[in-house]
Amino acid sequence: MTKRDEFLKDQKILRLATVDGDKVPHIVPVWYRYSGKKFYIGTNTKTAKAKNVKKNSQVSCCIDVGINAPNIYGVLVKGNANLILEENKVKTIAKKILLRYFESLDGKSAIELLNDTDCIIEIIPKKFTVWNY
Repeated sequence: MTKRDEFLKDQKILRLATVDGDKVPHIVPVWYRYSGKKFYIGTNTKTAKAKNVKKNSQVSCCIDVGINAPNIYGVLVKGNANLILEENKVKTIAKKILLRYFESLDGKSAIELLNDTDCIIEIIPKKFTVWNY
């Protein structure tokens, strides 16, 4: 596994950029899972990010750490996204995402987030840009 892929699997916050109907960027920090090939973000179809992806599949995202050299590392990803809506797939992927952030899915917050997740944004990367200072 490359340093980039290890970094993407270890980090916890991804900043997702979509484009709204007025062609204005919409950027939000999200929890995610990286499979080594694709990114997965659990959300609800009522959110702006999900609505934006439905209208325009082009997305960009950034995962980065550090504020002082030599510990600055980041990855910019450009790609296409789609919405996974099939309930069984959504719940299976959502559970994998949430288990990166919770020790179990039995707590109140985990249950609420899982119940609120009715779609998964799947990002297929087309281009990676890595920086390291």
